[in-house]
Parts: sequence; structure tokens; C-alpha cells
Amino acid sequence: MPDFSLSEDYQDLVDTVHEFADEVVAPASVKHDEEHSFPYEIVKQMGELGLFGLPFPEEYGGMGGDYFALALALEQLGRVDQSVAITLEAGVSLGAMPVYRFGTEEQRRQWLPMLTSGDALAGFGLTEPEAGSDAGGTKTTARLEEGQWVVNGRKEFITNSGTRISRLVTVTAVTGAVQRADGSAGKEISTILVPTDTPGFTAEKAYNKVGWNASDTHPLTLDDVRVPEANLLGQRGRGYANFLQILDEGRIAIAALATGAAQGCVDEALTYAKQRQAFGHNIGHYQAIQFKIARMQARAHTARLAYYDAAARMLAGKPFKTQSAIAKMVSGEAAMDNARDATQIFGGFGFINEFRVARHYRDSKILEVGEGTTEVQLMLIARGLGL
Repeated sequence: MPDFSLSEDYQDLVDTVHEFADEVVAPASVKHDEEHSFPYEIVKQMGELGLFGLPFPEEYGGMGGDYFALALALEQLGRVDQSVAITLEAGVSLGAMPVYRFGTEEQRRQWLPMLTSGDALAGFGLTEPEAGSDAGGTKTTARLEEGQWVVNGRKEFITNSGTRISRLVTVTAVTGAVQRADGSAGKEISTILVPTDTPGFTAEKAYNKVGWNASDTHPLTLDDVRVPEANLLGQRGRGYANFLQILDEGRIAIAALATGAAQGCVDEALTYAKQRQAFGHNIGHYQAIQFKIARMQARAHTARLAYYDAAARMLAGKPFKTQSAIAKMVSGEAAMDNARDATQIFGGFGFINEFRVARHYRDSKILEVGEGTTEVQLMLIARGLGL
């Protein structure tokens, strides 16, 4: 029989991050959410705990762990503050991981130590005004000129791109044309490492978002940005394929974050149901509330099993694209559904931002959109079935 219990090392990590989330992250959440301020002090402490280095080898400043360890940490952070959790998720799986997966040894040694320590953040520059789910619609261009890439274009919704510790954005750009099998012309898409202090690189005004208010998200403008030819990340023309791999892995991380959000809603609703009195009993006495919370717990449990399975397949070197899509879809919907139900249980208090369920209600919607919409996940699952 499969054993879904955690090893001692994994459980110790869960316990450590759980305590950190409750004692450090949660108390600061209301302030940062209300002020739309980036939690630099929390990021620093996460770096000191080694969370940014969890899945990377020690030779690059990492903790020598694996992707599942990162997912477990994200679940615990996602319980109490999705903004903090997405800062870690994007910093690792979207920021540092492309450098580790596809970078040269020189690129790894230049960038990874500062990224795995949490002293610096990197962004994932894929989405554009007309290229989101259809990333093949990329219009940003990069041309070689006297040993330099000259990059021009715009990017949208780029996390970790405009903080005072943001140092790097990996940018997808059209670097030429290719001939498809049917004879038609297609785009050669490559990835370029662009330091944020490069002239012509501008992180525009931060978005005024519905949720994830303490997460840093900006549109980017690249106006004749010049970087060395050596800043090509991976093989020329493989940028799109490489980023699809990064997204497959990243969906496991996002699923873990969403599972944490779903479980956080259960925990908050359960506590409230045992305390809130109505008609002579606490509201947890009534079957209507009991059944609502029971369904919430079932969703969180199912989401957790889904991302555990996808992570296990990934670490075993088995195909996991379909499973990561399932995990991402199931967990995102669980987070949104649980946030709605928890808000209903809290009644009027669920509409007050200082309560965690209200923040989960605002935050969770993006979990059905970011890093691949629910519709994209359904498309990937259908393809996995041979449709």
C-alpha cells in the first residue's frame, strides 16, 4: 500500500515553517495587506531559514533538498498569507529555477548564491499584453548587435520584478524565425537574462490588485536594453520549450500554495464555528455548518493528495505534466470554493479585511488564473488523454 506519511526530515520542515508562518508571517499580514507594502523583513527571515534555497544543491548556496520540500513550505505559508507564499514560489520556481535548469556553470555561480539566500529576487518575464495563455504570441524581440542582445518589448504581471532587492528578470523574446514542419514560418523564441539595473529596463508602476496586496507585481518596459551575448539562457530557440517545463514544475508549487490556502480556510472556519454563538449554541452545532466545513476539508485533502502525487512523479523522473495540471486545477478551485464558504460562515466578519478569510477570498481567485488558467489546465489534461 502507498504510504502518504511524511519522512522525519519533511515533517521537521513542515513543523518549522508552520511555526514561522503562525508566529512571524501571520501577525504582519494585516499591515502589509492594508498598506500594499512588500514584506522585506519576512523575506529576509525566510532567506535565513533557507527557504529560498530548498530545492538547490549546497554548491550554489542551497539546502540540498528537493521540489517537494519547497511545496511543503509553500503549503504552510499559504495557510496564513498568500502574498508571502507567492513571493517565495515565484522567487524559487520562476526566478532561480530557470537559471539552475538551463544556465551555464558561469551563470549559475553568478546568480544562484544571491537568489538561494533570499538576498536577491528574480522574475519570470513571459506574459505580455497579447501573449498570456498563448505564450507563442510573444512580440518582445532580441537581436544580436556587436556581441550584445538588444531587447525591446513589454511584459505584464511580472512578480518580484520591482522590489529594491529585485536583481534579474529572465525574458522570453523572439530572436529569429524558424520553418515549421508544414513549411510555414514560425517564431524562434529564446530566453535572455536581463539584470534589473540595465539601462532601458523599467519596472512600471505597480498594479493596484484585488488581492496578493503584499506581493510585488509590475508591467515591464524594455527599451533598447543591451546585455552581453553570454546572457542567453539555454539553447537559442529553446526558450519557449524550456519555460513550458518550468511552468509544469511551477504548477506543483502553486498547487501546494493553493492547498495551504484551502486548509487555512478550513482552520479559520472551524475555530470560528466553535466560538460563534447563535440561537443558544455555537454555530458548529448545526448540521448546515458542519456539512459546509466537511466539504471544505474534503477539498483541501483532495488537493493535497493531487500535488503530492505530481511531486512524487516528478522526483521519480516519471511524466508528470498531466498530474501537475490536475493538481493546479483542483487546488485552485478548492482554495476559491473554501474561501467563499469560509466567508459565508463568518457572515459579516468575513467581509472585513482584517479577518484572514476575507483576504483569502480576495487572494484565491488568482489561483484559478496565474501560471495557467483553469481552462489551460483542462486543455493539458485533455491532451494527456489523447484528445
